[in-house]
Amino acid sequence: MKRILAATAVTLLAVSATACGGGDDGSGGKTKVVFSYWGSDSRQKLTEAAITEFEKKNPTIDIEGDFTDWDSYYEKLATKTAAGDAPDVMTIEIRGLAEYAGRGVLADMSGKVDTADLDQGVLKAGQVDGKQYAIPTGVNAFPMIVNKETLEKYDQKVPDDKTWTWDDYIEMSSKVTEKSGGEVWGTEWNENPAFLQIFAAQRGEQFYANGKVALSEQTIKDWWALLKKIVDTKAGPGASEMLETGTNVDQALIATNKSAFGSWWSNQLDTLTKGSGQELDLLRMPKAPGATGSGMFLQPAMYYTISAKTEQSAAAQKFVEFMVNDPAAGAIVLSDRGLPTNAKVIAAIKGKLSPADQKVLAFMDSIKDDLTPIVVPPKGAMEMEDILKRPTDSVLFGKSTPDEAAKVFLTEANNALSQ
Repeated sequence: MKRILAATAVTLLAVSATACGGGDDGSGGKTKVVFSYWGSDSRQKLTEAAITEFEKKNPTIDIEGDFTDWDSYYEKLATKTAAGDAPDVMTIEIRGLAEYAGRGVLADMSGKVDTADLDQGVLKAGQVDGKQYAIPTGVNAFPMIVNKETLEKYDQKVPDDKTWTWDDYIEMSSKVTEKSGGEVWGTEWNENPAFLQIFAAQRGEQFYANGKVALSEQTIKDWWALLKKIVDTKAGPGASEMLETGTNVDQALIATNKSAFGSWWSNQLDTLTKGSGQELDLLRMPKAPGATGSGMFLQPAMYYTISAKTEQSAAAQKFVEFMVNDPAAGAIVLSDRGLPTNAKVIAAIKGKLSPADQKVLAFMDSIKDDLTPIVVPPKGAMEMEDILKRPTDSVLFGKSTPDEAAKVFLTEANNALSQ
């Protein structure tokens, strides 16, 4: 995804004197609040329903949804912020938080939005330099997804996810591929930075520290070696096939019953399950021998933020509070933006969650004592997925050595973070 425009545009915002915000023009005397967000058609329908509910409770406020698909979301947002016409309430992700907060785009919501009932540990993941620039919409984890029926069909036992290792995972996956005659892969794999973050945390390393990538070259190379071993042992498909599958959850091998394992964000379990038509479950990621923890972490699925330039602060704050604190909003949105961190909302909607989301809720509870802290990435992290993918592909396709690629990755990554 092209993120460079976002950095350029928010820089321009600093010199723009035009205030954003709705005002009441054309809205019948109501206060208009523009709310930008990305997603699928189903998310748009859920969001519009939540907006309708909010407007019923707040008849003097008109929420105008500004919906965009994921691929073009940040370019559109960058253009608007550069023109001084930022939406009043903006959805952003964790990789963009420091970027947007650091360039003066976001308002400090400390003490302005009621966050008393939210998980305070997760809430801190919306802070930059001690200021609350963002409110998490909900949380995700990055677990291993498993089709237990497929495992058992090919004579493999479901692993104990508190003790299994990467070697156990690869051996089991290889046997599934072999016993299925190649009809089913043991596992699919991906190049998501979350995967590398977990792998590194098991070795006591952070992805970021002091505004830079804190990973050692050896850990990066060992992660690539793990991916290559998955391919070489036929535990999973080669790089070309995985490249074709991409990051589209609807095309995931586990969603089409072509693999027994796969790693995806936890809020995608419902989509994966519907695609599969079979029971899917969540496991802790395998561990390196001797690792004291799973390396897993909770991450805000996304954030609600308010423009520093808005003329409708009170109405914007009220809308954000509704989305994170009101059970009526929770009952509509459910897990679409991650599982809510408001315990009262969870209690109110628990019975309405799908069976898959019930599993996610139980899984989150089971791993809560085995999590690494949430770290807000530094400015420039919006490019990290692309920066990591290029050398990873280069290694997996045999175009460069791990030593060369690791140096390229660290150089490009830290250059991006220093801008």
